[in-house]
Amino acid sequence: MKKVWLITGCSTGFGRALAIEVLAQGYSVAVASRNINDVEDIVSRYPETALAVSLDVTSGAEITAAVEKTIAHFAQIDVLVNNAGIGYFGAIEESEETEVRRMFEINVFGLARMIQEVLPHMRKRRIGHILNIASIGGLRSFPGVGFYNATKYAVDGLSESLSKELAPLGIKVTIIAPSGFRTDWAGRSAKDSNITIADYATTAEKNKGDIRAYSGNQPGDPIRAAKAMITVTESATPPLRLLLGAAALKGARLKLEELKHDFDTWAEVTVGADFPKEG
Repeated sequence: MKKVWLITGCSTGFGRALAIEVLAQGYSVAVASRNINDVEDIVSRYPETALAVSLDVTSGAEITAAVEKTIAHFAQIDVLVNNAGIGYFGAIEESEETEVRRMFEINVFGLARMIQEVLPHMRKRRIGHILNIASIGGLRSFPGVGFYNATKYAVDGLSESLSKELAPLGIKVTIIAPSGFRTDWAGRSAKDSNITIADYATTAEKNKGDIRAYSGNQPGDPIRAAKAMITVTESATPPLRLLLGAAALKGARLKLEELKHDFDTWAEVTVGADFPKEG
């Protein structure tokens, strides 16, 4: 039997592209979205293998209902894709707590609740694969999106720990870390802070402007990204982290160089923080 997928945030972007590609390849998919009308066109094209699921990941009740509906319809969940997420632009000092907390609620706590709800079903069968959509911004930080970076670092850290907990149970975890792709992330899916501080004009404000101007012209292709994610789920030895896009690879390698420089340069001070070895 072909695998059953549950994908969150399917109304636009990666979620929509992935749902369409997974269905096109013959898998069954619970296509989840806050507004079920946004995915009805997908489901109508694949009435035998697609299921529309209403899901706001900030609602524990809706998460439970979405998973139960998927299990009732397909009997299992083999692949969970935590894609639902939002962005937020603003220097750290400019950022509004209400908006930051909302972003964490969606990007981190919603993702965690989805995992907790699906895992009992995967553990029972001793099989499954969880794909958590993070970002190159979860490995390398940029000005103007510090709190967004923080949510993705949280996803990365949670996922790495999760992978170690689940490895003996036959359940796999992959962190998806894309760079710039032609999705709505830099458009309507990301909100600007209402606070502007002139001192950040050349850092946070400039990067925000660059990102907004780049929207719609990013080199990343969501369909190719979807195919890459499917390839990962079909692998017997999937990676813990999958970078997507040339810029993601370049950025990750630069981060490795930065880390190595600091670690090596300060190695003596680092080791000197331990108690002296006896004898």
